[in-house]
Amino acid sequence: MSSPGPPPTNAGRAVLAVVATTDEVLARPELHEGVLAPWERRRLDRIRVPARRDDVLAARLLVRLCAARSTGLPLGESGPEQYCAECGRTGHGRPRLDGRPDLGVSLSHADGLVAAAVGPGPVGVDVEPATRRPGPPSVLRRFLSEADLREAAARQDPGPALLRLWVRGEALFKAGGGTRLGLLEWTDGARGAVAAVAAEAPVTTSTLSPPAREDGPPCSPPTARLRRRCP
Repeated sequence: MSSPGPPPTNAGRAVLAVVATTDEVLARPELHEGVLAPWERRRLDRIRVPARRDDVLAARLLVRLCAARSTGLPLGESGPEQYCAECGRTGHGRPRLDGRPDLGVSLSHADGLVAAAVGPGPVGVDVEPATRRPGPPSVLRRFLSEADLREAAARQDPGPALLRLWVRGEALFKAGGGTRLGLLEWTDGARGAVAAVAAEAPVTTSTLSPPAREDGPPCSPPTARLRRRCP
């Protein structure tokens, strides 16, 4: 058996980020629970709230779809592993792709919305319903500075500004922080979502296309090529 070649270079490559509703993901025939790893199915079985279970399932399926598009591997071989550096155990912690240390992986879910991002270098993604309002200051201070809180509070309606700051902070946290990260945040009006991606590479956003036929493309063509913006 020949040894694998060197990992591909990240030059010129982009992070693929997809935002969808849980229903959009679960409506696709190729995205089903059977492609998940046994440990992922065991985790799903422990979730007692059906709507939350669907969200978690859809997020894990969507990140597989992004990973398959980024690597060319089948869906069944594109699942992320999770490893916790603090306790040394698998099954939780920051997701990663086995054998692809060059690719970052991130996923998010919230009340019928899911997001996933896969691409070179560290990657973090977050999505929230546009109608959601972040929690009290004690919670917001996890990610937001006092200056950000004061600036948002000075607005006539601070809720939307705080929400955008929140998803940015979550995305940066999931990507591990760092001065080289760019930050992209946008509103998906069709899905009522606010999303953000933190990455070192450029980011291409896409949406799921309707499952018109089994051999059709899993995602629509890229909807936007977003420039990196420092936080």
